[in-house]
Amino acid sequence: MRNNSRVVTVLALLCAATVGMTAQEQASGIQRVSWLHGCWECKRDGQTIEEQWMRPLGGSMLGMSRTVRGTALAEYELVVLREDADRLAYEAHPSGQAAAVFKSTLIGDGKIVFENLQHDFPQRVGYERRGANMTAWIEGTTDGKVRRIEFPYTRVDCGRK
Repeated sequence: MRNNSRVVTVLALLCAATVGMTAQEQASGIQRVSWLHGCWECKRDGQTIEEQWMRPLGGSMLGMSRTVRGTALAEYELVVLREDADRLAYEAHPSGQAAAVFKSTLIGDGKIVFENLQHDFPQRVGYERRGANMTAWIEGTTDGKVRRIEFPYTRVDCGRK
């Protein structure tokens, strides 16, 4: 009987600890960034940037983006976001450039940062959820100067015309 009460006590403590955790803390691997899933849009300076992420499946998410200036495609990028041991790897395939892999350095509730200090620019890529919206950024050093470019995204309907 005494062992059973210890087991019950331990289980109760584990349940209490789990109830106090956020959904992001309870999730593991790629599920920790499932909030990226869906369609996002940033309009500024005469351009439209669209970014779309597939739901987590198979330890990965696939993302794609395009930048349109006026009526012309200016840039595009394909991204494979995948589990890599206890981190996430952000494998970017930007238009006209070689692929680059960035590893997660921070995964928090609604925020993720990736880094590759050997890459020219950017050396860091980040996403942060802000309510229903999201801000993405790239940052790093170019010619000894720190640069940061932010992309304030609004969630949009993927099926809109």
